[in-house]
Amino acid sequence: MDSKAHLSPLFSAEDKYRLLVDAVTDYAIYMLDPQGIIASWNTGAQRLKGYAAEEVIGQHFSMFYSDLDRAAGLPGNGLAIAVQQGRFANEGWRVRKDGTRFWAHVVLDPIRNGAGDIIGFAKVTRDLTERKMAEQALRKSEEQLRLLVQGVTDYAIYLVSPEGLVTNWNAGAQKIKGYRPEEVIGRHFSCFYTPEDVANGKPETNLALAARAGRAEEEGWRIRKDGTRFMAHVIIDAIRETDGTLTGFAKVTRDITERMETQKALDYAREELLQAQKMEAVGRLTGGVAHDFNNFLTIILISLKMARKRVMDSPDVLRFVDNAIQGAERGASMTQRMLAFSSRQSLQLEVLSLTELVQGMRDLLQRSIGPQVRIRTQTAVALPPVQADAHQLETLLLNLVLNARDAMPEGGDITISTRRPRHEEIPVAGLEDEDWVILEVADVGEGMDTQTLARATEPFFTTKGVGKGTGLGLSMVHGIIEQLGGKLKLHSEPGQGTRAQLWLPVYQGEEPVVGHEAITPWADAAVALRVLAVDDDALVLTNTCALLEEIGHRSFSAGSAAEALAFLEQETVDLVITDHAMPLMTGSQLAELLHQRYPGLPVILATGYLEIGHQQTENTPLLAKPFDEQDLVQVISRAVRRSKGQG
Repeated sequence: MDSKAHLSPLFSAEDKYRLLVDAVTDYAIYMLDPQGIIASWNTGAQRLKGYAAEEVIGQHFSMFYSDLDRAAGLPGNGLAIAVQQGRFANEGWRVRKDGTRFWAHVVLDPIRNGAGDIIGFAKVTRDLTERKMAEQALRKSEEQLRLLVQGVTDYAIYLVSPEGLVTNWNAGAQKIKGYRPEEVIGRHFSCFYTPEDVANGKPETNLALAARAGRAEEEGWRIRKDGTRFMAHVIIDAIRETDGTLTGFAKVTRDITERMETQKALDYAREELLQAQKMEAVGRLTGGVAHDFNNFLTIILISLKMARKRVMDSPDVLRFVDNAIQGAERGASMTQRMLAFSSRQSLQLEVLSLTELVQGMRDLLQRSIGPQVRIRTQTAVALPPVQADAHQLETLLLNLVLNARDAMPEGGDITISTRRPRHEEIPVAGLEDEDWVILEVADVGEGMDTQTLARATEPFFTTKGVGKGTGLGLSMVHGIIEQLGGKLKLHSEPGQGTRAQLWLPVYQGEEPVVGHEAITPWADAAVALRVLAVDDDALVLTNTCALLEEIGHRSFSAGSAAEALAFLEQETVDLVITDHAMPLMTGSQLAELLHQRYPGLPVILATGYLEIGHQQTENTPLLAKPFDEQDLVQVISRAVRRSKGQG
């Protein structure tokens, strides 16, 4: 038999057909007799299955099936179907000679004679293992992708049909939007948009943009199943076939509400920082100016009050002196407001009820603003206490009420309320409404535009006419409330009135017993003291010494801390009064040094303002500038009494 073909006598054919079949190497082509016995074997069959012709001719073709397939009767079923239907084709695993498996595509055709009887079968087998492996890899990849998408819970990932209907739904979509798959698949994806966006056609616009440009991306509000809103970052990608046909859209949604809130808090903190830095710079300038003014006013007031004693018998002159004193005292009041803005004045803290404070001031406030404006109060019951300076807080409330009255030239209602803040009012994440209480003064007046509102707390800024305001009212409120650890918040729009809110932290400690020191004259006030006055301002120093002499003491002067120390090495005194703000060594530093070197020597600290962080000590009473004779007598009495252990 020819080495290139192995044909039984029953199936002999012309050489050209034999050679053609034998030349095919990519397909196993062989013949079976009616019982499935192999009758021929081509080169492709040997290459594909590994058997030489002499090893398989005469064997049943079921030898290429696995044991399980043979047990299941698959070879016989194939022959029966080929006979019944005229052809049998399928795919399945087959076994090579070496035991390895390959994925085969099999076609089995019956061969009939002229009488229609089955005389055998033609069997063609093709190795599709590579394609099968690729399909399995693709299915595995698709399954892994499906599991990956389903496993993602921080993103809503789902598909939308070209018409906008939801076709699948991952776990992240259920978590973020609240719908189970059976509740949302088949619905139009516009159900996640806000009513206003649906009315404006945004869902359709986004799909059209994605279809046209390949992608649409935006951030906006979306609706959960329970009706709540969340800020979403959304990407819609168009999905197309290789021929460009649009088959749908892939939609990825991320809940960025927390990020947005964090950014909002960061922006708020940045704005607060910039405003604080601006106010700190202005405050430092204002505090320095106020300090110099207080020095000038100290000189003027002491001089005027000493002069007044000497012109008592001259009514015309006395009238001018009194006018000058009133002007100087008004200047002193203005500097106090400047110091309040720059947070450079001492506060007498006590535990207060805002509700009680408002109720206690209502009549006074009503009398202060006249009959055209009516005060209404809305105070919360059982509001937690705050720690503040009662006098300063009353001054702040009075200033806010006067501002509200001035904003309503035709009259109206002023509403004063005390309450907890609402949750949406809390400006920074992490703060709680339990941390704060609010004292609010609201009017129905002219209101302020954005530019005016931004400058409202700046010192000397005013919208009132010339001579009708100093521009220090709100700046003073801002300064004092900041010193108390709180915030001044203004809400206003033109024609909508203004709401001024004082946010104060809730007092967290145990309520202390608040006592005020009673100032009583010193028992030995008539005793003349040797007093050393220290001040780097020559005019202030001269007037201080003159006032000391006026009240019966003997005065000595020093223009600096170094001069004072040198003087005390040579002389003995009963008391030292020193200015605080001096170059090289401050009055506070001098007082501390004197307490160390001369225990028991009373020291008084005179200052135009208190630097932040400075505290009045038990051994160093304060004398606020500008001061007069009565102030000086009282502070000397207090200082000497303490040095003797009597106060």
